[in-house]
Amino acid sequence: MKKIAIALGCLGGALPGAVIADTPELTVYTYDSFVSDWGPGPKIEAAFEESCGCDLNLVGIEDGAALLARVRLEGAHSEADVVLGIDTNLMAAAAETGLFAPHEVSAEYDLPIAWEDASFLPYDWGYFAFVHNEGFAAPGDFRALAESDTKIVIQDPRSSTPGLGLLYWVKSAYGDEAPAIWQGLSDNIVTVTKGWSEAYGLFLEGEADMVLSYTTSPAYHLIAEEDASKAAALFDEGHYMQVEVAGMLKGSDQPDLARQFLAFMVSDAAQSILPTTNWMYPAVTPEAGLPKGFETLTQPEKALFYTADEAEALRKPALDEWLTALSR
Repeated sequence: MKKIAIALGCLGGALPGAVIADTPELTVYTYDSFVSDWGPGPKIEAAFEESCGCDLNLVGIEDGAALLARVRLEGAHSEADVVLGIDTNLMAAAAETGLFAPHEVSAEYDLPIAWEDASFLPYDWGYFAFVHNEGFAAPGDFRALAESDTKIVIQDPRSSTPGLGLLYWVKSAYGDEAPAIWQGLSDNIVTVTKGWSEAYGLFLEGEADMVLSYTTSPAYHLIAEEDASKAAALFDEGHYMQVEVAGMLKGSDQPDLARQFLAFMVSDAAQSILPTTNWMYPAVTPEAGLPKGFETLTQPEKALFYTADEAEALRKPALDEWLTALSR
């Protein structure tokens, strides 16, 4: 994976002074919102290229679950050097592919959980939440939501990490009662989208009262738009936590550059970019601290979380419960 520019002197062949410039290229598969104009991609690309002497090629592939499916399909012949955007709920499935290599990067993480994984590096985290407009009487738990007329937009857990996170949120809060909760929620769901961007867009267009997103999402409206009209509903059961990770592929032909990129992702340069572009908490608190406005965000009193192995064991049963409830 190299970009090669060859200067030819004439049609008859290369002149003795012909120059061959060899610039290494690093291909990173990630999700669509990361590479959008308003996402962190453009700033991450510019900052990394200043130090790497390379070309960073960010490829957007829908949402996190679809991202893993793409890499699994391509296997050892994937063009990706790095995969950025799966999370702890998909880590075990990603590890089972045998496609990822140890990253050998260390950092002083500021996460609510201890981190020791050798193949996957955390770069940000957050809590799932339902975002609504200020003034809306949001339900305070899933039971109240199911009993209300509130209309919600969610994401498909088969293609979206927030959608999958919602399954674990309900499962961790209600256990064996999760199927009944889903049955109650089925008539609240306006639609199920493939990814986060589409769902959030429908909410902003007024198609639903609430959208599955993050407690940090209102920070975007507050900081980027100077708009304090959005809030995250606080649920009594607690909120499920997501940690987003990146990993390098064994088949990469740029392993040193891949590790350099992963180290960059937990550096102050990148971690300072993420809060106000990806709108999540950074995995390593920037030297300047969190941006002004983050102190106003909803703070869950209880964090819900499954380890990577626990999440993998529960994924199919939780998905079956969801599909059954929504098919009735």
